[in-house]
Amino acid sequence: MKHTIPIEDLGPLASEMADAVSKCVHCGFCLPACPTYNVLHQEMDSPRGRIILMKSVLEGEIELEEAVPYIDHCLGCLGCETACPSGVPYGSLLSSFRFNTDTKRKRPADERLSRWITKETLPFPDRFRFATQVGKLTKPVSGVLPSQFQAMLSLIPESIPQRQTLPSVYPAEGVRRARVALQTGCVQQVLAQEINWATLRVLARNGIEVVIPLTQGCCGALALHTGDKETAKSLAENNLKAFPEDVDAIITNAAGCGSSMQEYPLIFKGSELEEFANSFSARVIDISVFLSEFDIEPIPPLKNPLKIAYHDACHLAHAQGVTQEPRNLLDQIPNLIIEPINEGDLCCGSAGSYNLEQPEIAEQLGQRKAVNILNTGADAVVTGNIGCLIQLQTHLSQFNGDVGGAQKGIPVWHTIEIIDRAYREVL
Repeated sequence: MKHTIPIEDLGPLASEMADAVSKCVHCGFCLPACPTYNVLHQEMDSPRGRIILMKSVLEGEIELEEAVPYIDHCLGCLGCETACPSGVPYGSLLSSFRFNTDTKRKRPADERLSRWITKETLPFPDRFRFATQVGKLTKPVSGVLPSQFQAMLSLIPESIPQRQTLPSVYPAEGVRRARVALQTGCVQQVLAQEINWATLRVLARNGIEVVIPLTQGCCGALALHTGDKETAKSLAENNLKAFPEDVDAIITNAAGCGSSMQEYPLIFKGSELEEFANSFSARVIDISVFLSEFDIEPIPPLKNPLKIAYHDACHLAHAQGVTQEPRNLLDQIPNLIIEPINEGDLCCGSAGSYNLEQPEIAEQLGQRKAVNILNTGADAVVTGNIGCLIQLQTHLSQFNGDVGGAQKGIPVWHTIEIIDRAYREVL
């Protein structure tokens, strides 16, 4: 059965979507900022092309099945929003459209299975840890699996850190200057738990007490990106209850999580929780922004000069408008040199679960980003999002020093990790 989506069926999101569609003047400024347009070179794989498609579905001019292949190609990186002179809220339009079409689609069996695996493992650290162990055993036969499953296995690191349980409270050192709550992430707790520990150490060193709510769960980013509104809503509602109100801020150290939690008002639009979601999201702040507002303790100089390439995570730079704060923090580290990356605004291809659902496009973007990073001649890469970190590690490890003279597998660190290492004088 084929479908159209009458505008009157969209409920509380209808006026927001109509406003977004009407703001687009089809000027084309979004084209060079769009990763998929850069790779596929098709008008319908550009933001303005997708807006036309969504508008046509809503107005009944075309059926949903004609539009979804191009909508599915979109990473949701929001590079187009940064480039748009008309202020089109493309991200809200995309999320709303996916919310309203997900249950009306018929997907192939392998796609349904991969989405189910993602939904039932990634948001749950214990399940995900177990799945990575099973995945490592499956890697030798991955070549006979569908592309989505090959992509899943290719992103599993060679080694997974042993689990370390975070405390419910991490006290400030010296006089307490602030009290915050930390959102710990799902995948990050398994693949890169040192990011959270580094966050705790840096905050404590600067007089900030950290509360880690035990009942918090997945932020809902993966469900939000794929249009699974009910799952996103359930996960978001749990976090609205889990995080205390008597804190100065809710700290995130994963750009995708921070962006998702700031979208809670969209998820609860028109419901009794909308006002609370607004106040909650207003307290969500990235670790780099929070620290930039403090007069932090001076950072000791590095033992030797270190040249890094700073990669802007899309959901930090475009979704949250945070670009200068991480650089300002890194500039406070003596002997650290920051090199710009060519096409730095272009997505690396991670984008939540995108590199699992659209592996061919993600592969091209990952390789392109790796080459641009290696051409900087940097000794290491720094970024602010776990998805980017894993994607960059995967693609940088595939080069053998034949690009920009760089060594194979240069390290990729989170911004807070390099600050923590500098504080501890281990660099």
